[in-house]
Formats: sequence, structure tokens, C-alpha cells
Amino acid sequence: MTSDPSSAPWRATVLALFPEMFPGPLGISLAGKALASGLWALEARDIRASATDKHRSVDDTPAGGGPGMVLRADVLGAAIDAADAQDRPRLVMSPRGRPLTQARVAELAAGPGPLIVCGRFEGIDQRVIDARGLEEVSIGDYVLSGGEIAAMTLIDACVRLLPGVMGKLASGTDESFSDGLLEYPQYTRPQVFEGSPIPDVLISGDHAKVAKWRLAEAEALTAARRPDLWAARPKAPESGRKRKPPKITTGE
Repeated sequence: MTSDPSSAPWRATVLALFPEMFPGPLGISLAGKALASGLWALEARDIRASATDKHRSVDDTPAGGGPGMVLRADVLGAAIDAADAQDRPRLVMSPRGRPLTQARVAELAAGPGPLIVCGRFEGIDQRVIDARGLEEVSIGDYVLSGGEIAAMTLIDACVRLLPGVMGKLASGTDESFSDGLLEYPQYTRPQVFEGSPIPDVLISGDHAKVAKWRLAEAEALTAARRPDLWAARPKAPESGRKRKPPKITTGE
């Protein structure tokens, strides 16, 4: 499934050896509805279409020896050029890239949409990364079989921030990482589940107390589970010292 990229304000162009994997999960739920309604567009292009030999070869053995195969610079370079993405971010999904953050997602969502290269094998020739100005992006410290699933993750994170995709704007601003913190715990009916009630403060009707509780819980969870994020938090203005996180009150 490939939508018309010329009519949408935000578009993602994906270069892959398995373009048939798209849209995959991007074709259902909120992202799929937005794709069908033209709020964004997806173009999945086959890297093999730029191969020049009769076997449509895209890879070769690593220079210097070693296991596996490497995606050729000439083939991938031609595929990038054929995609005509001169004025758009050019990304390549790679476990050695900079970690994808919510801030970077917001930047990409605010632009025209990226071109995303999905690697395979042992990687891609460094020369095409340099020559085409590809930004290496990682979605985590692990290795996948290819970049297609990682590209879907990035695209999904961007699409949900596009105007008109989510029903309530607050849904995209009041969540994990939006202010450098993990999201506070959420509750809904029933009021008591297996003997565990909803915290009293959340049904008190006191919005100020609810906001204070949510901030405290978000800070405690962030400090406990993501000390890197907590260390990056600004100092408390009244003391000039790092905020001391409260104790987590929710179940672990």
C-alpha cells in the first residue's frame, strides 16, 4: 500500500529491500485512518530497483574480510537519488546511530517528512552514508534483522503528532518524555480492582492536588527507572540543587 505523496502535507519515503512490509501496522488504527484520509503519505521504494546487473545484486562481501554482506554504495546511492528527497531529512536506521528521542520525533513531525533508509545484512557502505548525508538513528541498544521495523517505529511516533491524527491535542503533550519525565500512572474504572483501589487523590476532585500527585509520581518513576533522564532534569530554582525524587507509591 502506497499513498499519493504529492497530496499530503507530511510524507515518509522508505527505501527497503522488503517494501512489501509497508504499511504493516501503519495501515491500521490512528495511523492507518490518517493515511487513508490523506493527513500523511507513505511511499515504500524497493532498493533493488536501482541494481544494474541481471541478478539485481545489492550487496557484496566486506572490504577487509569478515562475515556477512554489506549493502553497496552505488546501488543505495542511486536509490536515494531516484527518491528525489533533496530538501527532506535523510535518515538511516542503525543500532550505532544516535538514540531516537521524543524531541527529535517532534522535530521530524514538524517538517515535511523524512526519507528513511532501511539497512540489511552487516550494514551499508560508509561512503554512501557520508556522500548522501544520512543521519544514523537508533531505536534502542539491540540489533534487528533489518531497518524496516525500526522505520515503522519512527514513522508511527511522528504520525501521531501530526495535526488531526489524535482526537485530543493533550494526548500528545501530556505523556512520557514530553517534559523529560516518564508518564505518571493511569487509572480508570472499576474503582477497586482485586482489592486495590484507585488512589484517593485522583477521585478527590481537587485538580491542584491531582497535578501535584502526578508530577511527584512521574519524578519518582523517572528517577528509579531512567536515572539518565533524571540526571538531565534542571535544578530546583529555590535551592539550585537537583530535585530529590519522592518514593514511588504505585506497585512495581
